[in-house]
Amino acid sequence: MKKTFSSLGPGLLFAGAAIGVSHLVQSTRAGAEFGFGLLWALVLVHIFKYPFFQYGPRYAAATGETLLDGYRKLGKGVLISYYILNFATMFTIQAAVTIVTAGLASHLFGFTNDLVQWSAIITCISFSILLIGRYKVLDNLMKYIIVILTISTLIAVTVAIFSTDKGFSFTQIIPSGTAQITFLIAFLGWMPAPLDISIWHSLWSVEKDKTTYQKIKPKQAIFDFNVGYIGTLSLGICFVILGAMVMYKSGQTFSSKGTVFASQLINLYTKNLGDYAHIFIGVAAFTTMFSTTLTTLDASPRAMTKASSLLFKKKNKLSYWFWMLILALGTYIILRFFLADMGFLIKIATVLSFLTAPFYAILNYILITGKHTPEKYRPSKELKILSITGIVFLIVFSIWFLLSF
Repeated sequence: MKKTFSSLGPGLLFAGAAIGVSHLVQSTRAGAEFGFGLLWALVLVHIFKYPFFQYGPRYAAATGETLLDGYRKLGKGVLISYYILNFATMFTIQAAVTIVTAGLASHLFGFTNDLVQWSAIITCISFSILLIGRYKVLDNLMKYIIVILTISTLIAVTVAIFSTDKGFSFTQIIPSGTAQITFLIAFLGWMPAPLDISIWHSLWSVEKDKTTYQKIKPKQAIFDFNVGYIGTLSLGICFVILGAMVMYKSGQTFSSKGTVFASQLINLYTKNLGDYAHIFIGVAAFTTMFSTTLTTLDASPRAMTKASSLLFKKKNKLSYWFWMLILALGTYIILRFFLADMGFLIKIATVLSFLTAPFYAILNYILITGKHTPEKYRPSKELKILSITGIVFLIVFSIWFLLSF
């Protein structure tokens, strides 16, 4: 058991990056606004996105390279497109996860209600952790964070189910109208995570090989991924249940103000577990969001460093720190001048992630089924069919969203 736990790594980093805004914010909102009506969307998006996330660790284990190395083999234009897309979205994504973390920190620790100040503090702490420990500290820390979050969430859901006397309908809902469709797209965009996290996963997989001095086999890499992926699905369902049990048809709505939202979120737990659990649940929620902030602060600079070295044929050991500094400064500027509405900020990030999903899905599929992946490590016929279906799903939903405006 201990050996299996220690062998897990990139898959739990994936879970740590995924179980953040998409779960604490979007899934809870889905339950609060639609009850159990969007469970179909939650399950469906996990099924259709599964192959493209899995192809990250599969390709890394099969070739010893990252997906970005593979993108370069598909053509320089492909890598340039990724470079531009990643640069265009990474600041908004980092700002979105950081501001939610800051809201939780303000609610828990007081000190100041200035979310920009809290965001700066959290970013500096994250920067320091990565400066000292880099991948190893991420790998070790995430295992315990996921365990704490899973236990606390399952307890909260169990108590909520047995303590409520409400009757709930499991009728599934197809959103209509601009506001509902926009929410659905935002919900799907970061559920369980943006597809470019498959690139991060491949980067972490290669880094894991370097730190352990042992190449991970494809079967082991896929097992590691599956553990993290099943965890994200299970916790996503749990947060929908919590939102539905506590806030659906209650007349309450989630605030777009960071500190108010954090208070509402924590009260979802304490209302069911009791006031004694306030600190424990609050720390678990904060730790979850902090882990997301930490992993994204590591992953985006790591991706930009790798992409830069492939495009410009130059390797600089300081590039990782350069991009991390750029990301931190860009995040601060966004939060300093565009903090009027936290919900709007998150919506922008999630919608951008969904609209770029078909691009990453198609690239990952071409790469894993093509000549750059050894034949014995290519996906099965069934997984290929699921991949093609998933690509169609992502494209159709993107077109539906664009035509709704």
